[in-house]
Amino acid sequence: MTEAGDETTEGPLDAYSRVVTEVAATVTRQVAAIEMSVTTPRGRVRRGAGSAVLYSAEGYLLTNAHVVLGADAGLALFSDGTSSALEIVGSDPLSDLAVLRSPALTLPEPARLGNADTLRVGQLVVAVGNPMGLAGSVTAGVVSALGRSLPTRSGSAARVIEDVIQTDAALNPGNSGGALADSRGIVVGINTAVAGVGLGLAVPINPTSRRIIDALQRDGRVRRAYLGLVSTPIPLPPDVAARVHQDVALRVVDVIARSPADRAGLKPNDLILAAGREPVRDAQGLQRLLFGDAIGRPLPVTVLRGTAMVDVIAEPEELAAVR
Repeated sequence: MTEAGDETTEGPLDAYSRVVTEVAATVTRQVAAIEMSVTTPRGRVRRGAGSAVLYSAEGYLLTNAHVVLGADAGLALFSDGTSSALEIVGSDPLSDLAVLRSPALTLPEPARLGNADTLRVGQLVVAVGNPMGLAGSVTAGVVSALGRSLPTRSGSAARVIEDVIQTDAALNPGNSGGALADSRGIVVGINTAVAGVGLGLAVPINPTSRRIIDALQRDGRVRRAYLGLVSTPIPLPPDVAARVHQDVALRVVDVIARSPADRAGLKPNDLILAAGREPVRDAQGLQRLLFGDAIGRPLPVTVLRGTAMVDVIAEPEELAAVR
């Protein structure tokens, strides 16, 4: 039995508080408040705010593409008071990721990037960012869902962000580009959107997004193939799973008008079983096929439509760069 005043026993809330505190102490130093400057056609300068995660000792930072959209200059402010001008290295609207670089000579220790593919629903996560201009704000919650898709639009260009993490850690304007970290302080996502009360979304850090980050850092852009559909993983009924020899498929939620998916004849509620002759079990499995070498090449897609197996041929297009 624990005696009153015994401080040697740590209760569940104490353990939770300790984990969040330790993560916050580490990750807050690695997340900068950023201010981006956009010059309008009339020569006026307007400013937008967000967050960015330092992930490289060479001064590279990761943020959202929508945070830097149209910007031509920027400033980063770290929690220790260090500030630095920012250059935009490159952005990729489809993943909503962008790479910046700070030439500051003294920078904090960079964040460790993890693998969101290992996350589980219910797992503790901590969000760090700069909502409403309040630098170094920390919120905590759990992974609410995995494998979400987020359709977005920028001007006339439609895009779909795949494999998004859903969390109930509170996010607000200015959190965009900030870190979503696990209980070890490893960054597993970049906060991207506030979808409603108690519902935040983050772009996952995983092998696919690392490929995007590397391309942005190296070339300033990512050649991306584009299909134009919104999908979500769905378990197959046992009889269907036995028939097709897999347990999970991608359900087509929406098809963007006049997109390659639309021209190929894909329809909402189709269940995508395979693409490129390989089984597809999640959005990332499809996304891995849609880099530069897929542009303009026939991509066979097998779907289950009702009870019928349907094969279609899609021809992915290059996603037009949006700045």
